Amino acid sequence: MPTAAAPVAGAGTRPERHGRLTTLPEPRLPGLGAAARSRIVAIVLWANLVCQMGIILTGGLVRLTGSGLGCSTWPSCEPGQFTPRYTPESGIHPFIEFGNRTMTGLLGIVAVLVLIVTWRWMRHRGRAFLLLAAVPLIGTIAQALIGALVVILHLHPGLVSPHFLISPLLVVASTVLLVRAMDVEGPRRLAAPRAAVWVYAPLAAAGFVVLVLGTIVTGTGPHSGDSGDITRLLINPVEIARAHAAAVWVFCALLVALLVILLKGRADRAPRRAAIVLLLLTALQGVIGYVQYFAGLPAAVVFLHLIGAALFSGGIAWVGAELVTRRPAAGTDPAAPGEHPEPVAPEGTR
Repeated sequence: MPTAAAPVAGAGTRPERHGRLTTLPEPRLPGLGAAARSRIVAIVLWANLVCQMGIILTGGLVRLTGSGLGCSTWPSCEPGQFTPRYTPESGIHPFIEFGNRTMTGLLGIVAVLVLIVTWRWMRHRGRAFLLLAAVPLIGTIAQALIGALVVILHLHPGLVSPHFLISPLLVVASTVLLVRAMDVEGPRRLAAPRAAVWVYAPLAAAGFVVLVLGTIVTGTGPHSGDSGDITRLLINPVEIARAHAAAVWVFCALLVALLVILLKGRADRAPRRAAIVLLLLTALQGVIGYVQYFAGLPAAVVFLHLIGAALFSGGIAWVGAELVTRRPAAGTDPAAPGEHPEPVAPEGTR
């Protein structure tokens, strides 16, 4: 559906480029040049991506240490006590749980900064870019609310799994936002043969299925998030683990097919590089997954698998984002458009 592009700040205002980032001038702070603005935007967007991945690890640490109910209430740790206190009975569990909540607060601050810098200096990128920049804040708020329900309902797996799944989706949005911000100005085009897009769509869907089944596997396993008697999903853990592994193999087959298309066809270097990195990440993640399964799910190996899940989510998004670019094709010949990646509609006309 056609949408109007966001207006540029002020008549006669032209974006200024520094490195890979293009930003609007800052009339209120004339000393803040293009280089400084670009550096600030890059730092904020990278910090957002790192924090979105980091919350996956702190949340995983809560589960693996049995600290999910280290704080009995929300947002305070205990009634009349906002921050945790050490007691021999609870040990460090309240501090681990409260640390995860603190990470959510940090995420919220960074997400607000993302909105500020994109609105002030990158709103010339259009409405779609600004909406994407709002996703981290919206998702972080949703995470906080669901996290409160998770504590209130004593870590019910029907809520814990969605609570986790929001984080990979926010990693995806944050990765795409970063790639789009680093792209140059100009009309968008496909950076690979169209067949790559046809393969990428089911690949991304398979990747999401892998993540969903992975959370269900966790919901049937021993790492409930608390050392007490916690409700688990009434699903055969062996069967769901096999389904999870099968989904991973389907994903790998699609990824190899995509990589063949990228290497054999006229594709830019960026999507090729992203696909190769994703293949290596997936292989390593698969090895860790099999090790944790046959070793009886030791917490340290499960934590490594969580790191892999965060990188896996970002890798899928990175590949997809690099399939469409504004960078001009290397050695393009306008007289032979059929031999080069196909153009797509400019942003703001979809």
